[in-house]
Amino acid sequence: MSEVTHAFAKLIQKDRDERESFDWRGTFLQYLDLVKAEPTIAKLAHVRLYDAIVSRGVREIIDGDNPRVQRLFNDEPVRVYEFFTDEFFGIERTLAQIVRYFHSASMHGEESRQVLYLMGPVGAGKSSLTERLQRGLEQTDPVYAIEGCPMAEEPLHLIPKHLRDEFGKMLDVHIEGELCPVCRHRLKEDFEGHYENVPVVRVPFSRHDRRGIGVVPPVDPNNQDTSVLVGSVDISKLDRYSEGDPRALDLNGAFNVGNRGMTEFIEVFKNEPEYLHTMITATQEKFVSAPGRHGTVYVDTCIVAHSNEAEWQRFKGDPTNEAFLDRIVVVKVPYNLRLSEEVKIYQKLLDKSDFREHVAPHTLELAAMFAILSRLESSNKCDLTTKMRLYNGDEVVEKGKTVKINLRELQEESRREGMFGISPRFIMKAIDNALAENPEGINPVNVREALVNMVRAADIPDDTRKHYLELLQDTLHKVYLEILEKEITKAFVYSYEEQAEALFQNYLDHAEAYVNKTHVKDQNTGEELQPDENFLRSVEEQIAIVGSAAQGFRQEVMAYLWAKSRRNEKVSYRSYEPLNEAIEKRLMNSVREMSRVITKARTRDEEQMTKYGDLIASLLERGYNEHSAEVILKYAANNLWKD
Repeated sequence: MSEVTHAFAKLIQKDRDERESFDWRGTFLQYLDLVKAEPTIAKLAHVRLYDAIVSRGVREIIDGDNPRVQRLFNDEPVRVYEFFTDEFFGIERTLAQIVRYFHSASMHGEESRQVLYLMGPVGAGKSSLTERLQRGLEQTDPVYAIEGCPMAEEPLHLIPKHLRDEFGKMLDVHIEGELCPVCRHRLKEDFEGHYENVPVVRVPFSRHDRRGIGVVPPVDPNNQDTSVLVGSVDISKLDRYSEGDPRALDLNGAFNVGNRGMTEFIEVFKNEPEYLHTMITATQEKFVSAPGRHGTVYVDTCIVAHSNEAEWQRFKGDPTNEAFLDRIVVVKVPYNLRLSEEVKIYQKLLDKSDFREHVAPHTLELAAMFAILSRLESSNKCDLTTKMRLYNGDEVVEKGKTVKINLRELQEESRREGMFGISPRFIMKAIDNALAENPEGINPVNVREALVNMVRAADIPDDTRKHYLELLQDTLHKVYLEILEKEITKAFVYSYEEQAEALFQNYLDHAEAYVNKTHVKDQNTGEELQPDENFLRSVEEQIAIVGSAAQGFRQEVMAYLWAKSRRNEKVSYRSYEPLNEAIEKRLMNSVREMSRVITKARTRDEEQMTKYGDLIASLLERGYNEHSAEVILKYAANNLWKD
């Protein structure tokens, strides 16, 4: 056996041993011993799902050292659940609502008898959230079930009602539920009522094997047969058993399958209201009608339904559906509205694909900007670009001042934001198209062009198409030029960070001397000098701080940075956003003319060729490849520095 073959065999055997360790078979009496030792193995479905979520870890999102997080969440106690991280981004509040539902349901609150309904636009992640819950179930330990039960039901159902209180106290568990018709018949006929001898086994959850996870797709309204939910009478067995014999039952409906786990309803409101009556009963009463003349069947399942907003509004608008509306917990699943999180979504999807072409810096960011902007409503408090940056937790500077807008008020005046706009799927199609057409890699220029082509071809209203094209061809064009100029400046300026920091420290020295009416000490000669107001103005005028406003600005800078230093926070040129912007613009101005000449020149002399080569090399160090570096420099020559 080769070394590789041996490694494969070892892996297979290890997996088999781990799976066999979960196998268990014994009598009901032996099962009672297990429950006595560990009562949680008899937990109900909602408890099982809640435990699956929180067992992965929970942490508070508030971070006192992160001003961006403080701007986003203020003092709101939002929690992050590791169960959902790496898959869902920017919807912390939605996830918290979902976990809150399971927590309440696990405590036998009213939610334990209500449907969890996820409502949101196409591609927002409703199906993905449901799938994550299902995978969470599959990753939990198998449940103990009556051997041969078509519903893998809880063995404690075998205990007669008159003994349940006593057993419950002895075992420290809450016992609810009834035996299904099949197990009732077997207990009577096969075990002569001796329930202590009934065999019990461990059963793992599996969506594909239909164990503990039931799925209900939209059903044809002209042919809605509740057997999809509760099973049927197997006509092939009627030659051996009467129609009233439980052995003729085929309990393979979604609720039967989802017992002990969860039942998913896909596009739930495409079903007729009458069809949903069974779901209401299963939710509120935890019983469904058995097929034929077999009474009722107890079900312990978390019902998770989802659909888009249009279907929800139509259903909600019908007064005859009032009984159903009172039995659901509605959780909105909007599109993400945070730029940094949207980029993570595309990166995750790219990582799952087989595309390995080069992706230039800011490519996914520009695509994400288009998606976020399409999901926002206009406001008289700020433009869409500013709103996007505020929603991302960024500190926005206008005319030398940090924009002071209450984020919560901004969000509350546009409550439907995130419930419309471009979906991540649309963006990924454009990225995939660009990747397929550009084997040398993609960059912001060709991805924006791919998005323009897709919007023009999309089946959307004309006014929506016009709005999207304006975002792509005007708003994002200007935004990308700002990004591009910074990129080229950083590539041109040798040791950009060091020069920015030196400029920052020099400004602080002179501003402090100006504010305190002291002198600046020359580091080389030790000479005491007057503060250089010309230098201070050369920085401040970059952000339109002129005249009498300069003195106030210098005082604000010193007060802000002094407060940070008192809190032992590191101070750098990025610490105070207005000053950071002024320094970046001053550096950009210092190299703008050189950048313009070198990038626009059709023929270059030896010195210009050297500088252009250095520029390309610097861009390569910053994450570009040669093709993308050439493309963005040509784009800059044609759009950034027009003669």
